[in-house]
This record gives sequence, C-alpha cells and structure tokens, in this order.
Amino acid sequence: MSVGQQGSDTNRQHERDEESWDTLRGDVSDIADAAVEQGWHFIDAAREQATDYAGRRKADVAQSVADFATSLRESTRSFEERPNIQAVVDSAAEGLEQLADSIRDRSFADIFNDVENIARQRPATVAAVSLAIGFLAARFIKSTAEDLREDAYVTPRRQNSGRNARRQGGQDHNGQPAARRETNHAGS
Repeated sequence: MSVGQQGSDTNRQHERDEESWDTLRGDVSDIADAAVEQGWHFIDAAREQATDYAGRRKADVAQSVADFATSLRESTRSFEERPNIQAVVDSAAEGLEQLADSIRDRSFADIFNDVENIARQRPATVAAVSLAIGFLAARFIKSTAEDLREDAYVTPRRQNSGRNARRQGGQDHNGQPAARRETNHAGS
C-alpha cells in the first residue's frame, strides 16, 4: 500500500467516524426530546390530578368552615346575658361564613396566589406563625411521646405491684397464706 492510499483510507475512516458520531448525537437528541416530551406529559397529568384533588378537598374544607361557623353561632345562645361576648362570637361566625363562601367561589390557584402574596407582603408574620405552629406541633409530639412512654412503663409496673401485693398481703408465690408460712418458718 502506498502512502497516499493510506492517507485516503485514514480520511475515509475519519469521515465514517464523524458520521457515526453525528448519527449518535442525533439519536441521543431524539431520545432526549422524547424524554422531555414525556416528562411534560407526566407533569401536566400530575398537575391536573393535584388540581382535581384540591378542588374536591376545597369543597370539604369550605363545608367544614361553614359547619364550624354554624356551631359557633349556635353557641352564642348561652351568652344572652352578655351581649358584648355574643357580638364578638357572632362577628367571628360571620367572618367564618364569608371565608367558607370565598373558598367555594375561588379557584385553588387564586387561593394559593393570595397566600403567596400574604407571605411576600408580611414575611415576619408568616415566620412568626410558622414558628408558633412548629412549637405547638413539637409540644404535642413531646407530650404524646411522654404519654406513650409512661403507659409502657406503668403497665408492667402495675402487674409487678399486683404480684408483690399478693405475696405481702395474704399469699406467697405458691398460694399459701403468708401468716401460715411465717408460722411454719418460726416453728421449724
């Protein structure tokens, strides 16, 4: 083989390698485009499901708020002798009824945008409320854990106390009267 022919073969090999890389790049690009398209379909489907769920839950939340307002309004009957307290409770019930109507009438996106705007306008208030909720949640979890620990500790202890009381109060572990046992030991 001559030197010119070797150079020509090398050039052809180089061109084939470049074509292979171009084909590979095109294939990878097509796969990536398909993956991105599938990802957008997945995101759209997830967003639609979340919106549907939020819409269903929104109606439940609105009904719960309305029910609470009704209960609050009914409780004002006990404050007939105190008109000031009754006015405050009635006002709170009216505000809750307006909130329930607002929840029913507005879309989830509108409610979310309002919450987001409040968070942007009053970040210190949001931080304080978040801190308070976190504190209350921590106290609740701590007290629940303490109750569970106490229940786990007290139950076996009560069982042991019952056994000890039987031993000390009238029967030993064999079921014999304790006084007789002492008498038997004293007489031996």
